[in-house]
Amino acid sequence: MPAKSQAQQKAAGAALSAKRGDTPKSELKGTSKSMEKSMTEKQLDELASTSRKGKPEHAAKA
Repeated sequence: MPAKSQAQQKAAGAALSAKRGDTPKSELKGTSKSMEKSMTEKQLDELASTSRKGKPEHAAKA
């Protein structure tokens, strides 16, 4: 599942870093904190590896 916005991609990257142990979990905030708890490393990797080119900074609310 690709990221829908740049913000979502960045949050997934931060959560993935914490899940892998590269960043302390205490440094996570907001969405990245909940993503780290609720998603698998594979799911986070899929979101974080999405290209930012052509993506809006924030996704429109539906």
